[in-house]
Amino acid sequence: MSGEKTGDVVIASDGLTVTVSPDGAELRRIVDDEGRDLLWDGDPKFWTGRAPLLFPIVGAVAGGHYRVDGAEYALEKHGFARRSRFEVVETGADFVLFRLTDSDATRAVYPFAFSLEMRFEVAGHRLAMTATLTNPGEVSLPASFGFHPALRWPLPYGAERGEHVVRFDALEPEAVRTVTPDGLIAAERFTSPVEGHMLTLRDELFAVDAVIFEDVRSRGLWYGGAGGKGVRVDFPGMPDLGIWTKPGAGYLCIEPWQGMADPDGYAGDFRAKPGVVEVASGATRVFAMQMEFGVSA
Repeated sequence: MSGEKTGDVVIASDGLTVTVSPDGAELRRIVDDEGRDLLWDGDPKFWTGRAPLLFPIVGAVAGGHYRVDGAEYALEKHGFARRSRFEVVETGADFVLFRLTDSDATRAVYPFAFSLEMRFEVAGHRLAMTATLTNPGEVSLPASFGFHPALRWPLPYGAERGEHVVRFDALEPEAVRTVTPDGLIAAERFTSPVEGHMLTLRDELFAVDAVIFEDVRSRGLWYGGAGGKGVRVDFPGMPDLGIWTKPGAGYLCIEPWQGMADPDGYAGDFRAKPGVVEVASGATRVFAMQMEFGVSA
């Protein structure tokens, strides 16, 4: 299959064939049983990502540095998981399990012991992605986590790009947020572009950057061409949601998050940052997202 690299893992059901790379435990391709490509292909003209995992931060930290427990560390936007090589722990015909653990390199920028397992499993036209963060250390583990899959826009079901919408499960009347030029959460809030349950997609929505829903009410949504087929996305337990593209690009990222970038002007401890969760010694925290393809709204 095009887009595969040496070491990629391919899993399949009767409805989907999914390719995942150990590099970042990143989705590389999602193809349905009719041969339709559903995931962005990483065209460098717009964006080389496809579905990076965001850990241990989501977004940027101010000045590329953060403070925790009295010390300061440098950390790049979205953290290091997306650029790390995951171990392939277990594979089957329809699933794969990856694992990333702390190392000298990670502890230099994030001074904590951790185990991050990422499981991908397909059944029919549904892809389930489950991240399990475990704290094997003796001190509480502060972290954020986010999914960042880039789905085709337009999807290959026949609707034109301008006919695509996001239909939220719940009303989303709260003001939305975006980011500053240096990638921090802007203080200003904007009127929600969602009318009722519906977000009509257009490039000008993303002229600044992502549209960010803080404490999103919906636990899921539908994305597709109005009146046609699309993708059902569920994100139980994920409190924040980013929707993003680069204007004119052929993808739409639907990004459930636990946490987000530093608020503009934030200078506090990482543990106190909005959206950061604490995983107690010996405990785990699960972050989940599912996508079902080819369904009607």
